[in-house]
Amino acid sequence: MTTTHPVTRVPAAVAPVARVLPLLGVPHLDREFDYLVPESLSEQARPGTRVRVRFAGRLVDGFLVERASGTDHRGELSWLERVVSTEQVLTPDLLRLVELVARRWVGTRSDVLRLAIPPRHAAAEKSVPEAQPPRGVTAGPVEMPDGWADHPMAARFLEATAAGVPARAVWTVPPGRDWAHALATLADSVRRRGLQVLLIVPDQRDVDRLTSACREVVGGGTAGRDLVADLSAGVGPSARYRRWLRAVRGHARIVVGTRSAVFTPLPEPGLLVLHDDGDESFVEPRAPYPHTREVAALRSETDGTPLLLSSVDRTPEVAEYVRSGWAHEIRPLPGVVRALAPRVVAVTDADPTQARDVAGGRTRLPAVALTMAREAIDVDAPVLVQVPRKGYIPTLLCGSCRTPARCRRCNGPLRAGRMDAVYGPVDLACGWCGAPDSGFRCVACGSRSLRAGVVGAGRTAEELGRMFPGIRVRTSGGGEMLDSVPASPAIVVSTPGAEPVAEGGYGAALLLDSWALLGRPDLRAVQTALRLWMGAASLVRPAEDGGRVFLSADSESPVAQALVRWDPQGWADRELADRTEVRFPPAVHMIAVDGPAAALAEVLTELRIPDGVEVLGPVDLPAGEELPGQDGIDLPERVLLRIPPPLLDQMCAEVRAVVVGRSGRRHTAPVRVRLDPIHIG
Repeated sequence: MTTTHPVTRVPAAVAPVARVLPLLGVPHLDREFDYLVPESLSEQARPGTRVRVRFAGRLVDGFLVERASGTDHRGELSWLERVVSTEQVLTPDLLRLVELVARRWVGTRSDVLRLAIPPRHAAAEKSVPEAQPPRGVTAGPVEMPDGWADHPMAARFLEATAAGVPARAVWTVPPGRDWAHALATLADSVRRRGLQVLLIVPDQRDVDRLTSACREVVGGGTAGRDLVADLSAGVGPSARYRRWLRAVRGHARIVVGTRSAVFTPLPEPGLLVLHDDGDESFVEPRAPYPHTREVAALRSETDGTPLLLSSVDRTPEVAEYVRSGWAHEIRPLPGVVRALAPRVVAVTDADPTQARDVAGGRTRLPAVALTMAREAIDVDAPVLVQVPRKGYIPTLLCGSCRTPARCRRCNGPLRAGRMDAVYGPVDLACGWCGAPDSGFRCVACGSRSLRAGVVGAGRTAEELGRMFPGIRVRTSGGGEMLDSVPASPAIVVSTPGAEPVAEGGYGAALLLDSWALLGRPDLRAVQTALRLWMGAASLVRPAEDGGRVFLSADSESPVAQALVRWDPQGWADRELADRTEVRFPPAVHMIAVDGPAAALAEVLTELRIPDGVEVLGPVDLPAGEELPGQDGIDLPERVLLRIPPPLLDQMCAEVRAVVVGRSGRRHTAPVRVRLDPIHIG
């Protein structure tokens, strides 16, 4: 860290003006400001470095964007106060990507930079060796990675990456295929040709799994630690910054991380991989709320990095990439999917009330599901049971009219500590305030009876323990996560996304309470349900090895048929066509503007809306959505702008102009802007 004394400061002899982007987070101040560079800081003040400058009388952090010989500012320039670090972390490619993301998602560059560049730690900078010179691409024929022999198009994709062609591909993971090992071998193939690979996954669990696979593939031991870096927040800010520097300086050749790692600048980028783009963890919860899949696509377009989108399912957004020709599909040989897929049996379960009503002749676990479980246990194979909720009985309903049971004190949902076979739910308490309720009476019909709305993993495990005495029942989800289970008789009850991998595959999987996933009032409810089902079913053995899957959904529904036929591509194509017909994303874009009613009225008055853009609302802010500082906002509302793709850039610029204008005026309530929010309402 270098500072200067005000008395000795003289301007630098060469390029004395520094254009600095202060990290202010204010829309109307999201621009560069000119500062004088002292001669004593001239060598350290290079483009891309972190600096400190005075702004409105206080010291603020910023990034030096460029050096210039002159300025358009007519007044006296302030001095550059300090060069925090000589590390040029803001590379030209990263700056270009940050500007595009800020423009597309109607945000500020300072907010995007906070997502893209981790906080500095001086000790980490000293511990990482200096950057290596570029190694160059190794010539020679492309070798097919292990596990990709049944995907002929993978060889052509690798040839394109080696040639520096900005190829973009989509890969749907076949059932039973270890996606982590497959991506690791693919990344190692690119690494061996002298290039770097960036792998992006949804969460820490996937980071650990993929990092372990990559280190094993590159040779393990010291080589694995040196060549593979995982950018996980769990290791602490200092260790994360050190690993980030190893990637930026070219030492780490394979980088694994979560959503913010997509911005990591690599000196020799060879491949960018994003796995499971349908996971909501890829939506950044902080402004400007970009989606990692779209950022990866922008990066591939701007710097030409080859991109691979992999997943066990297919989202309509990726289907649009394939349909438009923006990306090409890496398909397996004919018959591979059918040979690897388990046999899926779906039943009619359209009425959730009757499906759980034993007296009506139907049960939550019908005979076909129990038979599958018993047959798997008989051959010493574990059984996977997926339930949509954790806990015991997360939701309680009136036993007569099915009205949700609410607390008389705060109107929160009532929860049951345990379930009695004769008296039903007991030990009632509010899930919000914790107040006990020993005298429940329904506010709608006056009944005192209660029934389970959604049975959680804990209750399901208890029921299965009584049905299968002597068989170990384990749960995965919430605070208890299992990574793997041995190939022995056991029942694993898991919430969606928390399923452990079974050695040799599960003998059977029971996907229960499908209506709880399909019945959510959300545009992507069916898409999410199919993704979670396929994720669980892909852990089951092939049908020829006895693998069976029970799905408690209507066998005639398109989503159930997609799982039965193992055809996520076909479902995504049909879903895309349906959304195009009714003008839903991704056929169009949506900008959601949230805020107080008066503020939204002002925005609509100031906004210049081009022909072809449709205004929907204002309406009440959807349930579950919260605004920063919402406690002081009376009746927050939402306005939706439905935008055809050709008008997206123009509309984003118009909204940004309004946001910047409001930011520069005092006494104006702020509004929140989101592009293509996951939950539209």
